[in-house]
Amino acid sequence: MRFKLIVSLVRPEITNEVIKAAKKAGATGDVILSGRGTGVSESSFFGITLEDRTDVILFIVEEHSVNKILDALCMECKLTDPGRGVAIVLSIDKVTGLDRQIDKIKDKLKEERLT
Repeated sequence: MRFKLIVSLVRPEITNEVIKAAKKAGATGDVILSGRGTGVSESSFFGITLEDRTDVILFIVEEHSVNKILDALCMECKLTDPGRGVAIVLSIDKVTGLDRQIDKIKDKLKEERLT
């Protein structure tokens, strides 16, 4: 099995929506990190740059699920709309510790191939 890492950087208000859409599309787990950052246009107040809060959501997924999950994030969470967030996909060379999720992933792959 080959795995990919989907990294979603989203506004905290839509974090739960993103997780729900990703899991519905095949993700089996997630990690949420809180962050902050600025986009193309920075806001300032009396010369102090204001940074927006951002949630970084990590999904380790089987490579065959990537497109389905990204499509769900775009459609259901409107990630293509400005200011909603971004999602990127990174390759994973090696992974360990997914033993409990492997069976679930195999079952989901079998189910998708039969339908």
